This record gives sequence, structure tokens and C-alpha cells, in this order.
Amino acid sequence: MNQIAVVDYGMGNLRSVAKALEHVAPKANVVIAADARTMRTADRVVFPGQGAMPDCVREMDARGLREPLLAAAASKPFLGLCIGLQMLFEFSEEGDTPGLGLLAGRVERFRDDDMHDAQGHKLKVPHMGWNQVYQAQAHPIWRGIEDGARFYYVHSYYAKPRDALLRAAYSEYPKPFDCAVARANLFAVQFHPEKSQAAGLRLLENFVSWNPQ
Repeated sequence: MNQIAVVDYGMGNLRSVAKALEHVAPKANVVIAADARTMRTADRVVFPGQGAMPDCVREMDARGLREPLLAAAASKPFLGLCIGLQMLFEFSEEGDTPGLGLLAGRVERFRDDDMHDAQGHKLKVPHMGWNQVYQAQAHPIWRGIEDGARFYYVHSYYAKPRDALLRAAYSEYPKPFDCAVARANLFAVQFHPEKSQAAGLRLLENFVSWNPQ
């Protein structure tokens, strides 16, 4: 049976993510994973997150989940969501916090000076609500999802990969920012697929059936 571990480090939107996965994969065994053993035995790992980066990193380490997360991201289909994307990088401006360092780059806050639309209207931070996602590379996770489909966001920070080849998609607020990254068996998004209706459910369904080579 396909076992999917949703990582519990005290900060994620766990129930919504687990319920969405159960909906798209009724034959899978979706488990909330708060321990290293469950993460090691799972076939797939989903790394969600909400809240502040310093709190997320502290809770992850307090629960002994850093090493099993690193191992999972190196060896099995791995999906990061929201803070679960940001924590993959080397450093975040939020609290000057080191991340897991799996991906080269940093996480930065939306700059107040940039927060005006084409008509000069002030844009709010956090970036909250629906926004279009433009696919930057073909990937099995995008199968059946229209380029420019809308997904739901809640965030004040975004990732800036050092390697442009990591970019799987971008959104605009108001300038383009990377909202999805991909490398080998790892895929991560800044938006919340579990809150993004049909497009989000399709993304999760694609993850469940994804077999990276």
C-alpha cells in the first residue's frame, strides 16, 4: 500500500493537507508523522507548514525531525508546501534563520517599495488570496493543470533560488517571484494546494502517482 507521511512538527496545516490527500488517493494510507520511524517507512513525504520560520525550525529540531527530513528529501517523492518550501533553502530573512540547506538560495520578504500595482495602488503584505501560477518547466506534477491556473497563497516571504534551473513555476506580486521549485525527487510550492480547489487537488493527485526516475 502507498503510505504518505504528512510531517507533524507542530506548525503545519496538517488536517487539511491529510484530508485532501485522502480525497485524491482513497487507497493510500495517509499518516500524520511526528516521529522519525514513520517518515523512514513512508513511501512519500509531504512537508507542510504555517507560521514563522524561526518557530518552524525550532520545533522541527526539538522533535528530532531534521535528519529524517533530509533523508526523505534525498530518497523518495517529497512535496514541500508553503513554509515547507522555504525551509528547504539555506537561509531566511525571517528571523535571520538558517534553513535545511537542501537547495541553494535564500528566502526574502516582499519589499515595501515594490508593493504597487500597475495603477499605483498599494499592495498588501502578506500576499493573501488567489493568484495565477505560470509553469516554467514541464513536470509530471503539472499534468492536467492549465498554465496560469489560480492557486491560493498566504505568505510574506518567497524563495530566491541561486540556480534558475530549480524554477518550476512563478507568480507575480507585482513582480515575478518563484512559487514552485523542482529537483529530482523533490517538488515544493509556495501556495496551498489543499486550499486551491480543483487545481490544488489535481496537483496532490499527481504527486501521489509521481514516480521520479
